[in-house]
Parts: sequence; C-alpha cells; structure tokens
Amino acid sequence: MEATKVLDAKGLACPMPIVRTKKAIEEINTGEVLEVHATDKGAKSDLTAWAKSVGHELLEDTEEDGVLKFWIKKG
Repeated sequence: MEATKVLDAKGLACPMPIVRTKKAIEEINTGEVLEVHATDKGAKSDLTAWAKSVGHELLEDTEEDGVLKFWIKKG
C-alpha cells in the first residue's frame, strides 16, 4: 500500500506509539495515508480505537516478524 509518510514507532511502549502517530498525522494532508510500524502489542487496539474516535480510517493492519504495521488514512 502506498503511504505518504512512514512512522517508525518500534521499541516504544504505550502510549508513545499513539502520541507519535498523532503528531505524524498532523503533518500530512486529509486523504493521505500514514504507515505506522510498532512493536508494542497494545498498539493494535489503541491505534484502531484512536483512529475511529478522531475520524481517521484504519485501512489495513498486518503483523510481520513481530512488527505491527498500520495504514491510516487521514480523515
């Protein structure tokens, strides 16, 4: 999937992946996609809930070699 910006949040514990994601998504335009890489297992539920609560769309999430990857479309 094509992302406008990639955020590396690997190795960060909750709530830092959300904090960094919020900051990074402010730097892209509406309709663009932010790709987030995280290793904190809590990030899956946290990012899903956060995106929904603030009006962004979680397009896809995968796990590859212990790294969670999320694609969030800015609403």
